[in-house]
Amino acid sequence: MNELFGTLSDGTPVHRWTLERAGVRVRILSYGGIVQSLEVPDRDGRAGNVVLGFADLDGYLTHPEPYLGALIGRYANRIAGGRFPLDGVTYALGQNTPPNSLHGGERGFDKRVWEVTRAGEHGVRLSRVSAHGEEGFPGRLEVSATYTLDESGALRIAYEAVTDAPTVVNLTNHSYFNLGGSGGAGGHELRLAASRYTPVDADLIPTGEFADVTGTRFDFRRARKVGAGYDHNFVLDGGVTETAREVAELHDPASGRVLTVATTEPGMQIYTADHLSAPFAPGDGIALETQHFPDSPNHPDFPSTVLRPGGVFRSETVYGFANR
Repeated sequence: MNELFGTLSDGTPVHRWTLERAGVRVRILSYGGIVQSLEVPDRDGRAGNVVLGFADLDGYLTHPEPYLGALIGRYANRIAGGRFPLDGVTYALGQNTPPNSLHGGERGFDKRVWEVTRAGEHGVRLSRVSAHGEEGFPGRLEVSATYTLDESGALRIAYEAVTDAPTVVNLTNHSYFNLGGSGGAGGHELRLAASRYTPVDADLIPTGEFADVTGTRFDFRRARKVGAGYDHNFVLDGGVTETAREVAELHDPASGRVLTVATTEPGMQIYTADHLSAPFAPGDGIALETQHFPDSPNHPDFPSTVLRPGGVFRSETVYGFANR
Protein backbone atom coordinates (compact mmCIF):
# COMPACT_ATOMS: atom_id res chain seq x y z
CA MET A 1 0.00 0.00 0.00
CA ASN A 2 1.25 3.47 -0.91
CA GLU A 3 -0.12 6.66 0.69
CA LEU A 4 0.84 10.32 1.00
CA PHE A 5 2.66 10.87 4.33
CA GLY A 6 3.38 14.59 4.08
CA THR A 7 4.90 17.35 2.01
CA LEU A 8 8.27 19.10 2.32
CA SER A 9 8.49 22.91 2.40
CA ASP A 10 9.40 22.98 -1.30
CA GLY A 11 6.25 21.02 -2.18
CA THR A 12 7.92 17.63 -2.65
CA PRO A 13 5.54 14.86 -1.59
CA VAL A 14 6.67 12.15 0.82
CA HIS A 15 4.98 8.76 0.53
CA ARG A 16 4.66 5.86 2.94
CA TRP A 17 4.72 2.26 1.76
CA THR A 18 3.30 -0.58 3.86
CA LEU A 19 4.41 -4.20 3.51
CA GLU A 20 2.68 -7.07 5.35
CA ARG A 21 3.55 -10.75 5.52
CA ALA A 22 3.58 -13.61 8.04
CA GLY A 23 2.19 -11.44 10.84
CA VAL A 24 4.76 -8.66 10.31
CA ARG A 25 3.94 -5.16 9.07
CA VAL A 26 6.58 -2.58 8.14
CA ARG A 27 6.08 1.01 7.01
CA ILE A 28 8.79 2.69 4.92
CA LEU A 29 9.05 6.36 3.94
CA SER A 30 10.36 7.75 0.66
CA TYR A 31 12.00 10.47 2.79
CA GLY A 32 15.30 9.11 4.07
CA GLY A 33 14.37 5.51 3.33
CA ILE A 34 13.08 5.55 6.90
CA VAL A 35 11.63 2.46 8.57
CA GLN A 36 8.86 4.32 10.38
CA SER A 37 7.36 1.32 12.14
CA LEU A 38 7.87 -2.42 12.33
CA GLU A 39 5.09 -4.39 13.99
CA VAL A 40 5.70 -7.97 15.13
CA PRO A 41 3.81 -10.25 17.54
CA ASP A 42 4.95 -11.00 21.10
CA ARG A 43 4.82 -14.45 22.72
CA ASP A 44 1.05 -14.04 23.23
CA GLY A 45 0.45 -13.05 19.62
CA ARG A 46 -0.07 -9.35 20.36
CA ALA A 47 1.40 -7.09 17.69
CA GLY A 48 3.59 -4.18 18.74
CA ASN A 49 5.90 -1.66 17.09
CA VAL A 50 9.53 -2.58 17.85
CA VAL A 51 11.34 0.45 16.33
CA LEU A 52 11.35 4.09 17.40
CA GLY A 53 9.66 6.50 15.02
CA PHE A 54 7.49 9.58 14.66
CA ALA A 55 3.81 9.63 13.77
CA ASP A 56 4.19 12.38 11.15
CA LEU A 57 6.74 13.90 8.79
CA ASP A 58 7.23 16.97 10.97
CA GLY A 59 8.69 14.77 13.69
CA TYR A 60 11.51 13.66 11.41
CA LEU A 61 12.12 17.17 10.08
CA THR A 62 12.16 18.72 13.55
CA HIS A 63 14.32 15.98 15.14
CA PRO A 64 16.74 14.81 12.41
CA GLU A 65 19.78 14.02 14.54
CA PRO A 66 18.76 10.64 16.01
CA TYR A 67 18.46 9.35 12.40
CA LEU A 68 15.47 7.29 13.49
CA GLY A 69 15.06 4.34 11.12
CA ALA A 70 16.96 6.10 8.33
CA LEU A 71 18.99 4.82 5.41
CA ILE A 72 22.49 6.17 6.04
CA GLY A 73 25.06 7.14 3.36
CA ARG A 74 27.20 7.89 1.55
CA TYR A 75 29.28 6.94 4.53
CA ALA A 76 27.71 5.50 7.65
CA ASN A 77 29.41 6.49 10.91
CA ARG A 78 32.35 8.86 11.34
CA ILE A 79 35.21 10.09 9.18
CA ALA A 80 37.94 11.87 11.15
CA GLY A 81 38.51 15.52 10.36
CA GLY A 82 35.94 15.30 7.58
CA ARG A 83 38.74 14.26 5.22
CA PHE A 84 40.06 11.13 3.53
CA PRO A 85 42.71 10.34 0.90
CA LEU A 86 41.98 8.37 -2.26
CA ASP A 87 44.40 7.82 -5.13
CA GLY A 88 46.59 10.72 -4.06
CA VAL A 89 43.76 13.22 -3.64
CA THR A 90 42.41 14.37 -0.26
CA TYR A 91 38.66 14.96 -0.22
CA ALA A 92 37.01 17.38 2.23
CA LEU A 93 33.54 16.47 3.47
CA GLY A 94 30.76 18.23 5.32
CA GLN A 95 31.79 18.47 8.98
CA ASN A 96 28.40 18.12 10.66
CA THR A 97 30.02 17.04 13.95
CA PRO A 98 33.00 19.43 13.83
CA PRO A 99 35.67 18.67 12.98
CA ASN A 100 34.37 15.27 11.84
CA SER A 101 31.85 14.00 9.32
CA LEU A 102 29.01 11.77 10.55
CA HIS A 103 26.54 9.66 8.55
CA GLY A 104 27.18 11.36 5.21
CA GLY A 105 27.41 14.99 6.31
CA GLU A 106 24.94 17.84 6.70
CA ARG A 107 22.47 16.41 4.19
CA GLY A 108 23.15 12.73 3.86
CA PHE A 109 20.94 10.04 2.38
CA ASP A 110 18.69 10.23 5.45
CA LYS A 111 17.50 13.70 4.37
CA ARG A 112 16.83 12.92 0.71
CA VAL A 113 13.63 11.87 -1.02
CA TRP A 114 14.08 8.53 -2.75
CA GLU A 115 12.29 7.17 -5.80
CA VAL A 116 10.26 4.14 -4.75
CA THR A 117 9.01 1.31 -6.96
CA ARG A 118 7.49 -2.06 -6.21
CA ALA A 119 9.90 -5.00 -5.95
CA GLY A 120 7.66 -8.02 -6.25
CA GLU A 121 4.59 -8.64 -4.12
CA HIS A 122 6.32 -8.11 -0.78
CA GLY A 123 9.01 -5.51 -1.43
CA VAL A 124 9.90 -1.98 -2.48
CA ARG A 125 13.03 -0.64 -4.13
CA LEU A 126 14.34 2.81 -3.18
CA SER A 127 16.80 4.46 -5.54
CA ARG A 128 18.52 7.77 -6.14
CA VAL A 129 21.56 9.31 -7.81
CA SER A 130 24.08 10.98 -5.53
CA ALA A 131 25.82 13.59 -7.64
CA HIS A 132 29.58 13.95 -7.87
CA GLY A 133 30.62 16.30 -5.07
CA GLU A 134 27.51 15.75 -2.93
CA GLU A 135 28.69 16.47 0.64
CA GLY A 136 32.22 16.40 -0.79
CA PHE A 137 32.23 12.77 -1.94
CA PRO A 138 33.69 12.07 -5.39
CA GLY A 139 31.90 10.21 -8.16
CA ARG A 140 28.33 10.04 -9.42
CA LEU A 141 26.81 7.23 -7.35
CA GLU A 142 23.73 5.31 -8.46
CA VAL A 143 22.43 3.64 -5.31
CA SER A 144 19.46 1.49 -4.34
CA ALA A 145 18.09 -0.25 -1.26
CA THR A 146 15.47 -2.97 -1.63
CA TYR A 147 13.29 -3.72 1.40
CA THR A 148 11.55 -7.10 1.34
CA LEU A 149 9.52 -9.21 3.76
CA ASP A 150 10.35 -12.87 3.20
CA GLU A 151 8.06 -15.84 3.82
CA SER A 152 8.98 -15.93 7.53
CA GLY A 153 8.29 -12.21 8.01
CA ALA A 154 11.98 -11.28 8.16
CA LEU A 155 12.86 -7.82 6.86
CA ARG A 156 15.62 -8.05 4.26
CA ILE A 157 17.48 -4.91 3.13
CA ALA A 158 19.70 -5.32 0.06
CA TYR A 159 21.93 -2.41 -0.93
CA GLU A 160 23.57 -1.89 -4.31
CA ALA A 161 25.64 0.94 -5.82
CA VAL A 162 27.81 1.77 -8.84
CA THR A 163 30.01 4.79 -9.51
CA ASP A 164 31.63 6.58 -12.44
CA ALA A 165 34.72 7.57 -10.42
CA PRO A 166 36.61 6.12 -7.44
CA THR A 167 34.75 6.83 -4.20
CA VAL A 168 33.96 5.36 -0.77
CA VAL A 169 30.63 3.80 0.20
CA ASN A 170 29.31 2.55 3.54
CA LEU A 171 25.55 2.10 3.91
CA THR A 172 23.38 1.03 6.84
CA ASN A 173 19.96 1.30 8.42
CA HIS A 174 19.71 3.29 11.66
CA SER A 175 16.65 1.77 13.31
CA TYR A 176 16.47 1.84 17.11
CA PHE A 177 14.97 -1.40 18.39
CA ASN A 178 12.80 -1.72 21.47
CA LEU A 179 11.35 -5.21 21.44
CA GLY A 180 9.06 -4.42 24.35
CA GLY A 181 7.34 -1.70 22.35
CA SER A 182 7.75 0.89 25.13
CA GLY A 183 9.92 1.80 28.12
CA GLY A 184 13.68 1.40 28.17
CA ALA A 185 15.60 -1.21 26.20
CA GLY A 186 18.55 -1.55 28.58
CA GLY A 187 17.19 -4.82 29.94
CA HIS A 188 17.30 -6.49 26.53
CA GLU A 189 19.76 -9.36 26.26
CA LEU A 190 22.29 -9.30 23.43
CA ARG A 191 24.38 -12.06 21.91
CA LEU A 192 26.96 -10.90 19.36
CA ALA A 193 29.46 -12.92 17.34
CA ALA A 194 32.33 -10.47 17.82
CA SER A 195 35.63 -11.42 19.43
CA ARG A 196 37.10 -7.94 18.89
CA TYR A 197 36.05 -4.30 18.77
CA THR A 198 37.67 -1.06 17.60
CA PRO A 199 38.54 1.26 20.54
CA VAL A 200 37.83 4.97 20.05
CA ASP A 201 39.11 8.34 21.17
CA ALA A 202 37.13 11.11 22.86
CA ASP A 203 35.43 11.97 19.54
CA LEU A 204 34.42 8.32 19.00
CA ILE A 205 36.95 7.98 16.17
CA PRO A 206 38.69 4.57 16.01
CA THR A 207 42.29 4.58 17.16
CA GLY A 208 43.13 1.91 14.57
CA GLU A 209 43.58 -0.79 17.20
CA PHE A 210 41.73 -4.12 17.25
CA ALA A 211 41.04 -5.04 20.88
CA ASP A 212 40.06 -8.44 22.30
CA VAL A 213 36.68 -8.38 24.07
CA THR A 214 37.67 -11.11 26.56
CA GLY A 215 37.21 -9.96 30.12
CA THR A 216 35.72 -6.60 29.11
CA ARG A 217 32.25 -5.06 29.00
CA PHE A 218 32.38 -5.50 25.23
CA ASP A 219 32.09 -9.29 25.41
CA PHE A 220 28.62 -10.30 24.22
CA ARG A 221 29.61 -13.70 22.85
CA ARG A 222 27.28 -15.13 25.48
CA ALA A 223 23.93 -13.39 25.82
CA ARG A 224 23.68 -10.82 28.60
CA LYS A 225 21.90 -7.57 29.37
CA VAL A 226 23.06 -4.68 27.23
CA GLY A 227 22.77 -1.83 29.72
CA ALA A 228 24.05 1.60 28.66
CA GLY A 229 27.21 3.35 27.56
CA TYR A 230 27.83 1.85 24.12
CA ASP A 231 28.52 3.66 20.84
CA HIS A 232 31.18 1.32 19.47
CA ASN A 233 31.99 -0.71 16.39
CA PHE A 234 32.31 -4.45 16.91
CA VAL A 235 34.45 -6.56 14.57
CA LEU A 236 32.14 -9.37 13.50
CA ASP A 237 33.64 -12.84 13.34
CA GLY A 238 33.95 -13.94 9.72
CA GLY A 239 34.51 -10.52 8.15
CA VAL A 240 32.91 -9.65 4.81
CA THR A 241 30.85 -12.54 3.42
CA GLU A 242 29.09 -13.26 0.14
CA THR A 243 25.82 -14.21 1.83
CA ALA A 244 24.32 -12.96 5.06
CA ARG A 245 25.21 -14.99 8.15
CA GLU A 246 23.61 -14.63 11.59
CA VAL A 247 25.76 -12.44 13.84
CA ALA A 248 23.44 -11.15 16.57
CA GLU A 249 20.41 -11.95 18.67
CA LEU A 250 18.50 -9.43 20.79
CA HIS A 251 15.93 -10.76 23.27
CA ASP A 252 13.34 -8.99 25.42
CA PRO A 253 12.48 -11.37 28.30
CA ALA A 254 9.30 -9.44 29.15
CA SER A 255 7.57 -9.71 25.76
CA GLY A 256 9.38 -12.81 24.57
CA ARG A 257 10.31 -11.14 21.28
CA VAL A 258 13.60 -12.14 19.69
CA LEU A 259 15.37 -10.22 16.93
CA THR A 260 18.08 -11.96 14.91
CA VAL A 261 20.44 -10.04 12.64
CA ALA A 262 22.21 -11.62 9.68
CA THR A 263 24.55 -9.63 7.45
CA THR A 264 27.32 -9.67 4.87
CA GLU A 265 29.05 -6.78 6.64
CA PRO A 266 32.25 -7.02 8.75
CA GLY A 267 31.12 -4.70 11.55
CA MET A 268 28.21 -3.65 13.73
CA GLN A 269 27.89 -0.38 15.61
CA ILE A 270 26.06 -0.91 18.90
CA TYR A 271 24.54 2.35 20.11
CA THR A 272 22.48 2.30 23.29
CA ALA A 273 20.90 5.68 22.56
CA ASP A 274 22.28 7.36 25.66
CA HIS A 275 21.81 10.80 24.09
CA LEU A 276 18.22 10.55 22.89
CA SER A 277 16.11 13.53 23.87
CA ALA A 278 12.40 14.41 24.02
CA PRO A 279 10.03 13.08 22.90
CA PHE A 280 12.16 10.02 23.59
CA ALA A 281 14.41 9.27 26.56
CA PRO A 282 17.98 7.96 26.77
CA GLY A 283 18.03 4.19 26.42
CA ASP A 284 14.62 3.93 24.77
CA GLY A 285 16.12 1.86 21.94
CA ILE A 286 19.23 0.06 20.74
CA ALA A 287 20.71 0.65 17.28
CA LEU A 288 22.38 -2.35 15.64
CA GLU A 289 24.07 -0.76 12.61
CA THR A 290 25.60 -3.32 10.24
CA GLN A 291 28.44 -1.62 8.41
CA HIS A 292 32.08 -1.39 7.44
CA PHE A 293 34.15 0.25 10.14
CA PRO A 294 34.06 3.94 11.10
CA ASP A 295 36.81 6.04 9.49
CA SER A 296 37.93 3.15 7.26
CA PRO A 297 39.23 5.47 4.49
CA ASN A 298 41.84 6.73 6.97
CA HIS A 299 42.87 3.26 8.21
CA PRO A 300 44.52 1.03 5.58
CA ASP A 301 44.27 -2.00 7.92
CA PHE A 302 40.47 -1.76 8.05
CA PRO A 303 38.31 -3.53 5.42
CA SER A 304 38.22 -1.26 2.37
CA THR A 305 35.19 0.85 1.53
CA VAL A 306 36.54 1.95 -1.86
CA LEU A 307 34.26 1.49 -4.87
CA ARG A 308 35.65 1.93 -8.39
CA PRO A 309 34.05 2.22 -11.82
CA GLY A 310 33.12 -1.21 -13.13
CA GLY A 311 32.64 -2.58 -9.63
CA VAL A 312 29.34 -3.08 -7.80
CA PHE A 313 28.82 -2.41 -4.12
CA ARG A 314 26.53 -5.03 -2.60
CA SER A 315 25.49 -5.53 0.99
CA GLU A 316 22.60 -7.31 2.69
CA THR A 317 21.19 -7.37 6.20
CA VAL A 318 18.26 -9.48 7.39
CA TYR A 319 16.22 -8.78 10.53
CA GLY A 320 14.37 -11.92 11.63
CA PHE A 321 11.75 -12.25 14.39
CA ALA A 322 10.71 -15.01 16.77
CA ASN A 323 9.47 -15.53 20.35
CA ARG A 324 10.45 -17.57 23.35
